[in-house]
Amino acid sequence: MAKTGIHVSLDIGTTSVKVVVAEYIENQINIIGVGNAKSKGLDRGIVIDIDKAVQSIQRAIKQAEEKSGVQIRSVSVGIPANLLQVEKCEGMIAVNSESKEITSTDVKNVASAAVVRSTPPERQVITLIPQEFKVDGFEGIKDPRGMIGVRLDMKGLLFTGPKTIVHNIRKCVEKAGLSIDEMVITPLALAESILSDGEKDFGTTIIDLGGGQTTTSVMYERELKFSHVEQEGGEFVTKDISVVLNTSLTNAEALKINYGYAYPERTSSNEEFPVDVIGKNEPVKIDERYLSEIIEARVEQIFTKSKAVLDSIDALNLPGGVILTGGAASLPGIVELAADVFGTNVKLYVPNHMGLRNPVFANGIAIVEYVAQLDEVYHITKLAIYDNKKKAVKPNREVQMEQPKPEVRQVQPQEPITEVEIEETDKEGIGSKFKGFLSNIFD
Repeated sequence: MAKTGIHVSLDIGTTSVKVVVAEYIENQINIIGVGNAKSKGLDRGIVIDIDKAVQSIQRAIKQAEEKSGVQIRSVSVGIPANLLQVEKCEGMIAVNSESKEITSTDVKNVASAAVVRSTPPERQVITLIPQEFKVDGFEGIKDPRGMIGVRLDMKGLLFTGPKTIVHNIRKCVEKAGLSIDEMVITPLALAESILSDGEKDFGTTIIDLGGGQTTTSVMYERELKFSHVEQEGGEFVTKDISVVLNTSLTNAEALKINYGYAYPERTSSNEEFPVDVIGKNEPVKIDERYLSEIIEARVEQIFTKSKAVLDSIDALNLPGGVILTGGAASLPGIVELAADVFGTNVKLYVPNHMGLRNPVFANGIAIVEYVAQLDEVYHITKLAIYDNKKKAVKPNREVQMEQPKPEVRQVQPQEPITEVEIEETDKEGIGSKFKGFLSNIFD
């Protein structure tokens, strides 16, 4: 059952920190407040100065408190996909109670058995997503509590990330005077939030154009199958404008917002506007098409790099096409440019919440929606992660473990390789059009 009440998301981006305060009532999310402060202490999505990042978080929190009238003490914070890895995990236990009725303790124990593994010292477990339970051989069970059985199995996905990134984010939040309710994988929450059921099932690519980096993710069969981070984003467009036109970054950002267009074919060389150029006493006239060509060069480069990664796994053949979102995706003409580069159907996702109809808020809204939908089983299995941080669970007569060889599916940005098992019958049944994608992702 979804958790009712107030949920607060914290999206720590390279260019801005966003806070969304939402009220969840009767399966409905109502946004009641938002904060948006300029980021400091971050570079390409990574915290490089904790104190400056803390100040940015505090400013965004203060704005959100003033607008919502809610005193914020805890948040659900987004974790970027940098060096994200996902492993399949499985666990098995003997049901402990004399009545053989499965309890919450049994669910926690089987999750503990599933997450017992050797994690490299530089990595940290972020979250565990239970996929299904099996009771005495009966599969496809989502919540086994209350059932009768002798053996309980669980299959899930274990998300891990670089310990440095996770620690720095946690440290910033805690130094800002906040506690953390959930640490949410941002591309996972985004996919769950913005995709339709069909897009999740049949496969869709999401490209999140942030300020400092671009995250490309693929969801297929309702699982996040692939994630890749390119260390370029919207602020690189601003820097290009600044360098080419010899103007300040502030002026360049204003030009991008007020006159920018990502598709030169839709612009005119007759439309001109003044630009304050360093070393010139008077503003210089620049035409709309010239500015558009500067923007196009960088955005096309970002898309081309993403396309090379997606081509390596044949993901662009998936029927869901490409969905663009993120702050930099608000540039006019970006959908047309993306369609030319990717050669598939492309659409822009814009949140439809009143006052937040801008893709820059997509991640913040996705986080609160994702957290509000988390069920009791998830919260029970999450306790296994905390327990395993304190001590290792040793297999015994009542708690046993089946530990397959870890299969890394989400990889470093420089090595976009994903692997996961799929039965041959499933692979053959999907149709020849998508066999390339399946063979690259799953073999």
